[in-house]
Amino acid sequence: MAQPSLRRNSLTFLLLSAFALVLLNVVGRFWFFRLDLTSEKRYTLSDNTRTRLKELDDVVFFKVYLEGEFPAGYQRLHDETRELLDEFRAYAGDNIQYEFVNPSENANEQQRYELYRQLAKKGLQPTTLSETGKDEVSKKLIFPGALVSYKGREVPLSLLQVQMGSDQDMVINNSVEGLEFEFTRAIDRLKGDIKPRIAFVTGHGELEEIWVRDATRALSEYYEVERRRMNGTFKSLDEYKAVIIAKPDSLFSDKDKFALDQYIMKGGKVLWLLDGALADMDSLKNKPITYGVANEVNLSDMLFRYGVRVNPDLVMDLQAAPIPMITGMIGNQPQRALLPWYYTPLVVPTSKHPMVRNLSGIRLEFASSIDTVEVDGVRKEVLLSTSNHARQAVVPAKISLELIQRKPDPRMFRQGPIPLAVLLEGNFTSIFKNRLPSAIVRDSAIAYRSEGKSSMVVVGDGDLIKNQISMARQEAYPLGFDRFSGQTYANKTFLLNCMNYLVDGGGLISLRSREVRLRLLDKTMVDSNRTYYQWINTAVPIGIVCMLGLLAYSLRRRRYSRA
Repeated sequence: MAQPSLRRNSLTFLLLSAFALVLLNVVGRFWFFRLDLTSEKRYTLSDNTRTRLKELDDVVFFKVYLEGEFPAGYQRLHDETRELLDEFRAYAGDNIQYEFVNPSENANEQQRYELYRQLAKKGLQPTTLSETGKDEVSKKLIFPGALVSYKGREVPLSLLQVQMGSDQDMVINNSVEGLEFEFTRAIDRLKGDIKPRIAFVTGHGELEEIWVRDATRALSEYYEVERRRMNGTFKSLDEYKAVIIAKPDSLFSDKDKFALDQYIMKGGKVLWLLDGALADMDSLKNKPITYGVANEVNLSDMLFRYGVRVNPDLVMDLQAAPIPMITGMIGNQPQRALLPWYYTPLVVPTSKHPMVRNLSGIRLEFASSIDTVEVDGVRKEVLLSTSNHARQAVVPAKISLELIQRKPDPRMFRQGPIPLAVLLEGNFTSIFKNRLPSAIVRDSAIAYRSEGKSSMVVVGDGDLIKNQISMARQEAYPLGFDRFSGQTYANKTFLLNCMNYLVDGGGLISLRSREVRLRLLDKTMVDSNRTYYQWINTAVPIGIVCMLGLLAYSLRRRRYSRA
């Protein structure tokens, strides 16, 4: 009698299990959810990303050139990329498609290098991996990036986020942290049908178009970029989401200041790139000495009311970018070398703010320090600052190329870190409050506001946004590229992040604040106890399986012996 009853119970359990699975699948078609049990929620997409994915009306295709045999770190980047794309598909369905391609799999060397050339031309930067074998070290070229296409448009996407001074493990971890931001930003670039309008303010000696040509080109992927001369016209900036004031060298009139002030009071965003002191490398081409002098543009009182002061000084930093110098002669041929020039600070951001988090070095030139001022209702955050080994040279400052040839005295460079860029956001007070006639205050056409909520970034260097140019061809080099050293700095990325944050209100750029904790083994302990850990990793899993098998056998034997 026991055997039929046992068979019937087993059949009932099987049918109930099958019914439960079918029911879960039916419910899953109407009620979607995912569980993320990681402490940092690394597998949870942000609300901004999910909204963008659900709004897709056509296929976004990711062609990822990160396939093949890689070291553990790059294999992790490959796996995380695939998992993120699968997560994107969970919300966008078939509107997200992807393919992983190995650009080195072609045995024909000529065809393989032709593909390399095409990828580089499309904007994917190669990386050389060194693999150590038993007898030799081999080098392998990879392209850690993707080409993203949508409705006939295509943009390159870099998966590897290199930061100066970081080892490979940290670089891979930073890259994993930035994947969602980079992928979502690529989709935004492709979808941008109606772009917000921004403008470079002109009329006060700001940088000419050729010096911001690459910055304009980069911003144009996200915004409608114009150049706007104020001419004292009230409401001349009201049509723009944000404006850029890049390296002015002449006075702002009171009318222009009033228009700027009211633009900010009405919620307009500003990226200020201001030199507290005037100095130029061109002055040193024909003579060994020049002088830095104060740059008065009639904005100090305005910025002071908002919460900052750009000082009339020049910052010197031992952590500096190099410039070419003649170090000697062989025959009649000058010998050149790249030597650090302390007036070109090389800033590696340490702030955790999403605008600068994990950015590589940013090159400045003849930068000025910034002080923050206590203002009620305004929050301030330092984005960029010098290294600890820095100093301030108060103007008028003597600038000589002989400085490069002398060994610096570290005791003279102890004023760092010195702030060079500051974010201000909150409720600002108009500089014209209690200073205007009542007729202007009450004029409905002017619609004067004494307070307003806004945000702005103040940088103590106008050259941060300035690209180098080829004088022979009058062509602009990419922003951040140094034609002397061949190094590309993160100036362009910083500019784009600033504008994205100001215009978008931190929506998309907030994805850069995602943190994936790097949980590494203690390499010293592992190396010294390698055999012990190998035995543990081998024996413990086998032992657990054997114990579970014995337990299952014991329970099964007891159950059937009773039956």
